[in-house]
Amino acid sequence: MEDKEAKSIIESIMFISGQPVSLDSLRKLIEVDKYNTERLVRELISDYSVRHTGILIIEVAEGFQMVTNPACAPWVKKLLNTAIPKKLTQSSLETIAIIAYKQPIIKAEIEAIRGLNSDGVVKTLLERHLIKIIGRKEVPGRPLMYGTTTEFLQYFGLKNLSELPTLKEFSEVDLPEPSEPLPDDIEAHGMLLDEQADAAEAVASENDEVQENSESVDDEVVEEIAEVDMNEPLGEENGENEESEITEEVLDDVEIETAEAPEVIEEESSDEPEEITSELDAAEEESVPASDEQEELVAESEDKQPGVAE
Repeated sequence: MEDKEAKSIIESIMFISGQPVSLDSLRKLIEVDKYNTERLVRELISDYSVRHTGILIIEVAEGFQMVTNPACAPWVKKLLNTAIPKKLTQSSLETIAIIAYKQPIIKAEIEAIRGLNSDGVVKTLLERHLIKIIGRKEVPGRPLMYGTTTEFLQYFGLKNLSELPTLKEFSEVDLPEPSEPLPDDIEAHGMLLDEQADAAEAVASENDEVQENSESVDDEVVEEIAEVDMNEPLGEENGENEESEITEEVLDDVEIETAEAPEVIEEESSDEPEEITSELDAAEEESVPASDEQEELVAESEDKQPGVAE
């Protein structure tokens, strides 16, 4: 197979794949040895870069992929009408860096290094396919072990994990020193601090007023409760006094009634003999004519019996 034909086949495979294609895969597809396959790919990379076309071939994620030229990105975004890919948060970057350098690693080890709970961060990285579960650690509980994926290499534009920067390289990097603020910035910052301090004082004063009001309300409630407690015994004593007064009045009324009752009885008893005597006298007066009638009857009977008289 001629080189021109082999290059055309490699271009077609990379174009249709959409994912990085490894040398082994290309070698098997075009049936060329590994050395010549890599040579042809390198030549294609050089050809595309020299022509300054809208398409490039890059080495990424332990393979080769055909991508658009970054210079054409604004127009490609207009065509696709897509937003900028969501960036990783600081916690996600910390977690994925620990996994990349310490893989395979379990979640407990990640949390021990970060000093924070990492459940949500690990879940997010799994959903974005930047990490994957690569097995279980042979310890009690057999926790899951995590490692990076091909998408991780694509996201960060790495050929393989060996391209990760070393600790020595990190130490050699000069971090930019914070620039000194301009006078206007200092004044604005001071005004902002003053406003924040005033707001804090206002909130504190409001809290103090609320606390004083609550304390005064509590004191009033306590005083009312104390007054109620003090009035309850007085109420009982007043009730007892009223009951005793009522009892005394009732007893006085009863005594008065009992004192008046014998006089009434005596008057009634003194009147009764007089009435009885008068009745007897009337009866005697009525009885006198009755005796006269009896005498007349006796005389008449004697007149009718002369012979007996003789």
